[in-house]
Amino acid sequence: QVQLVESGGGLVQPGESLRLSCAASGSIASILVMGWYRQAPGKERELVGRVTSGGSTFSADSVKGRFTISRDNPKNTLYLQMNSLKPEDTAVYYCNGRDWSGSRFIDYWGQGTQVTVSS
Repeated sequence: QVQLVESGGGLVQPGESLRLSCAASGSIASILVMGWYRQAPGKERELVGRVTSGGSTFSADSVKGRFTISRDNPKNTLYLQMNSLKPEDTAVYYCNGRDWSGSRFIDYWGQGTQVTVSS
């Protein structure tokens, strides 16, 4: 069982940057996919980006070119660098780890961190 704890959220103005971190209680090196999701008020949770254990990344169109996801396996930490933030990026951001047990996928979730972009 891996526990995930996000940090780094806060209130920023449009155009500013934030870096979110997700610290895992155990090794993430073998976890198939690590990702960031977000959920704005009244909306469904959506994928922001993910990175595989092999280092392949995917970013949603809405954040492509502004957000960068990365994983530091020796530090058991996932990052989300967010640049040129917009008010529509306001949401609770969740860290996710998806692994394969041999018979089914297992999802790990953090508790979320609030990001508010407002002038």
